[in-house]
Amino acid sequence: MIPPQEASARRREIEDKLKQEEETLSFIRDSLEKSDQLTKNMVSILSSFESRLMKLENSIIPVHKQTENLQRLQENVEKTLSCLDHVISYYHVASDTEKIIKEGPTGRLEEYLGSMAKIQKAVEYFQDNSPDSPELNKVKLLFERGKESLESEFRSLMTRHSKVVSPVLILDLISGEEELEVQEEVPLEHLPEGVLLDVIRISRWLVEYGRNQDFMNVYYQIRSSQLDRSIKGLKEHFRKSSSASGVPYSPAIPTKRKDTPTKKPVKRPGHERDFRVKHLSEALTDKHGPLAGRDDMLDVETDAYIHCVSAFVKLAQSEYQLLVAVIPEHHQKKTFDSLIQDALDGLMLEGENIVSAARKAIVRHDFSAVLTIFPILRHLKQTKPEFDQVLQGTAASTKNKLPSLITSMETVGAKALEDFADNIKNDPDKEYNMPKDGTVHELTSNAILFLQQLLDFQETAGAMLASQETSSSASSYSSEFSKRLLSTYICKVLGNLQLNLLSKSKVYEDPALSAIFLHNSYNYILKALEKSELIQLVAVTQKTAERSYREHIEQQIQTYQRSSWLKVTDYITEKNLPVFQPGVKLRDKERQMIKERFKGFNDGLEELCKIQKAWAIPDTEQRDKIRQAQKHIVKETYGAFLHRYGSVPFTKNPEKYIKYRVEQVGDMIDRLFDTSA
Repeated sequence: MIPPQEASARRREIEDKLKQEEETLSFIRDSLEKSDQLTKNMVSILSSFESRLMKLENSIIPVHKQTENLQRLQENVEKTLSCLDHVISYYHVASDTEKIIKEGPTGRLEEYLGSMAKIQKAVEYFQDNSPDSPELNKVKLLFERGKESLESEFRSLMTRHSKVVSPVLILDLISGEEELEVQEEVPLEHLPEGVLLDVIRISRWLVEYGRNQDFMNVYYQIRSSQLDRSIKGLKEHFRKSSSASGVPYSPAIPTKRKDTPTKKPVKRPGHERDFRVKHLSEALTDKHGPLAGRDDMLDVETDAYIHCVSAFVKLAQSEYQLLVAVIPEHHQKKTFDSLIQDALDGLMLEGENIVSAARKAIVRHDFSAVLTIFPILRHLKQTKPEFDQVLQGTAASTKNKLPSLITSMETVGAKALEDFADNIKNDPDKEYNMPKDGTVHELTSNAILFLQQLLDFQETAGAMLASQETSSSASSYSSEFSKRLLSTYICKVLGNLQLNLLSKSKVYEDPALSAIFLHNSYNYILKALEKSELIQLVAVTQKTAERSYREHIEQQIQTYQRSSWLKVTDYITEKNLPVFQPGVKLRDKERQMIKERFKGFNDGLEELCKIQKAWAIPDTEQRDKIRQAQKHIVKETYGAFLHRYGSVPFTKNPEKYIKYRVEQVGDMIDRLFDTSA
């Protein structure tokens, strides 16, 4: 049982908690009532706000729509005004641009092209919108006038600023390839940079808007004239330089300075060794006379033509680079073809004139003139790859001009070679102009010189000969085949020369002099072959040529000895001489025979020394060899004869018959072949 005190305390505690709970519940009830009241108030406010918004929206939307319509109307008005201004501007184009068009584009190309653009647009507008408008005719006329002014400006710029390239600059351009130490190219400015830019702009405008191609004809005519005049100027430069100083010169750039070309000796483009036809005497012709003056002129003309060919290639390349910048792509090849025609035709005509002159020279047997063909032909063939590259894209007739000239030169060159060989064989000079001292005939020296000239042009001469071959081997042309043909040709010339020399030698009444003549000729030929490397070329088809010439030389020495000294020594040989015993008196017949032998020897020796002193053997080695051989034979024979009969009493006046000591005979022979003795 719980004590009453504890129960009473427990009840009071519960009653306190209940009272607190009731107070909390009363607070919550009051709060809910306040919240309900606030909610009702908020709902009332929101309902009122919604009502006001609906009223505002109903008022604003019509205003907004009206404003939007007004803005659209304003924009339309502005666009209409802009269009009107734009349209009206077309009606003012003519008056606004007429002054500029009338004054022309000179010095104001940018502004001028801007005005032409406005006129073009006005023309397009009136054509589309008002084709019957008088304004259309007005702007059309203005446009045509402006186009004509641009065409005139194009012509004026090209005419005023296109300058002939100076010979000095052309020669620098050509020599730049040969100077290995000069790496930078010679600048070639055909038009000033500013002028070129104007020309390009006008060209593009005329193509795009002017629908005009006449300016291309203007372009090629002006540039063609400059190209042709530049090449002719170079040729004239050679003529003037050669007439002033006797030697043409070629400026070059030894120190890489662009602005100050300097002079240096001329070098033919692509040539390793220079070639001078003036060395070839006209003994090759029927007249036999020096033509140094004419040959010098031929040499100048040859140099000039070769340089003009190289100049054409370089200038044409430069012209094409300029043309590419100015002329539209699909018109470039045709325009370039027209541009180079005059200069190219001039070169080809001059080349044909050279061929024609060579043909006439062949008829005259003037082979020195024909030799001008060789350096020219070699240079044309060396230059042909560059020619072909430059002419790429031109008409077939243009491309074929150089090959046609090369063929003509090869044909006339081959004709010259064959006629030269025949002329060597049939040279009629047998009685006149023969060397009285037995030295080398002019025909021999010039024939060898002609062949030596061919050494510089082996490939060219071989190609000439090969061009006339119709055999299957010729169709598969090679350098080896060409070399064999040239070797065969040289052997033919040498063979013809030998036949001619044999014929000429018969002119001499004295067989000894005839032998000396042939000896000198063969020795000269052999030495010349060895010195000039012709012997190696001959050996391609004739392995024994050198040995054969040495045998011929030795054979003529033997002939000389037999036909001259053998007759003299025959007097003092032991055959038919009397045999006597020492101390036995000689009979009259024996004494007379000894006298005759001494006299025959003395007279023969004196006569031979007198005659042969005027003969000549230019080769010192051969001259000494022949002298020594004769001295040995004659001194030995005479010494034996003198030893045997010098002390024999065959006469009362021994000094009359024993006129010479052995040493004196040797001295007399030492003076043979010496015109100064």
